[in-house]
Amino acid sequence: MKKIVAVTSCPTGIAHTYMAAEALQKAAKEQGVAIKVETRGSIGVENELTPADIEEAVAVIIAADAKVDEEKFQGKPIVRSSTGEAIKNAKTLIDKTLSLEGKASSRQITDFIREVEQRKSERRSQATGFYKHLMTGVSYMIPFVVAGGIIIALSFIFGIEAFKQEGTLAANLMRIGGGSAFALMVPILAGYIAFSIADRPGLAPGIIGGMLATQMGAGFLGGIVAGFLAGYVAKFLRDNIKLPAGLEGLKPVLIIPLISTLIVGLLLIYVIGTPVKVIMDGLEHWLTSMSRGNAVILGFILGAMIAFDMGGPVNKAAYTFAVGLLGSNIYEPQAAVMAAGMTPPLGLALATLLFPKKFTSEEREAGKAAAVLGISFITEGAIPFAASDPFRVIPSIVAGSAVAGVLSMAFNATLRAPHGGIFVLAIPNAVGHLGLYSLSIAIGTLVTALMVSLLKPNKEIK
Repeated sequence: MKKIVAVTSCPTGIAHTYMAAEALQKAAKEQGVAIKVETRGSIGVENELTPADIEEAVAVIIAADAKVDEEKFQGKPIVRSSTGEAIKNAKTLIDKTLSLEGKASSRQITDFIREVEQRKSERRSQATGFYKHLMTGVSYMIPFVVAGGIIIALSFIFGIEAFKQEGTLAANLMRIGGGSAFALMVPILAGYIAFSIADRPGLAPGIIGGMLATQMGAGFLGGIVAGFLAGYVAKFLRDNIKLPAGLEGLKPVLIIPLISTLIVGLLLIYVIGTPVKVIMDGLEHWLTSMSRGNAVILGFILGAMIAFDMGGPVNKAAYTFAVGLLGSNIYEPQAAVMAAGMTPPLGLALATLLFPKKFTSEEREAGKAAAVLGISFITEGAIPFAASDPFRVIPSIVAGSAVAGVLSMAFNATLRAPHGGIFVLAIPNAVGHLGLYSLSIAIGTLVTALMVSLLKPNKEIK
């Protein structure tokens, strides 16, 4: 029996989401088609589609009036409609979906990029518990940090202190990047940690908790605490409050947000916020006053962590630590992290050029794509190489990244943009000690290339 999968979602998430799902299920049954429908209502995701469900399906229906992330359906033909159309014309939608069987998505990507994306997707699907919730928050926070950080860096084109003059373009750029985008960084982090735990009911208490953490000076540590607190409080209320069917719609839009926000807010103000602020102040003091020796050790640790699992939990822990410190105007760790994150794919790409006999023809071709990912600060570009030869490649990239991190910290390099790779280096004043910083990346790249060439044997010529 042919199988299709579907997602339904309406803005309020109360009625049309479930009516559309029911209509699709009824029509599929009449046509002898297997279907699984994921609903994204006000209470959160229900009947969630797994990677196995999507793999088995010949095509996808997205019946939604709200934005639905389509990344996990990559490669599958997709039919899109409103929930209203799905309710009225479910049979037509299913016929249209079945007619697309065997037609691949129109997206054209290289095999190498597809492999990198597949590995990243596998990691996301395997993530569970604390890590999954934290990474969800970080993934939603990063666009705010990247946009804000680059706009702040653009304001420095006019001079490092130019934003202090009211009414100038530099001041307005700082207002957009620092006053708005960065101000939302911690609330978004907290909100989407809570969203990952409790789904939509966790969003309001999480964002409000994150805002309180910011106002109290508890920084990103306070945001993480607020996010987890909000998520588990909202989840507890969602799972344990039982109402008559006629009042059930009030639970996600009134009862859970109100009670959970009150609990989270009062706990932060009277119990948790001040101790977390003390910890955050201590961390900032240590980072701003540490000796050159301690800075080098920190660079070594951050650099090695970034390369160790190439986008995995260890990598993300180091990146989150450095990005979180940008909000406290501490820029050195971010410079070390980006330098260390660029060198793994760059080093491997360089190795394929300098030592072609160490690689297969497919790996040499992949080296070109890895170079592009490397200059873009996408460490995952090293994953296909590491997957095929982990015991030689991983030590090599860890060594190169650690060297890049050490040199960046030793040179006192700073980076005000949290992402962007080589493209942000051209922005005046975005990078402190630009020449030495570039040298850090170059030396880290060379160390990776040389070490991998020493460890890998020559490929046999057939």
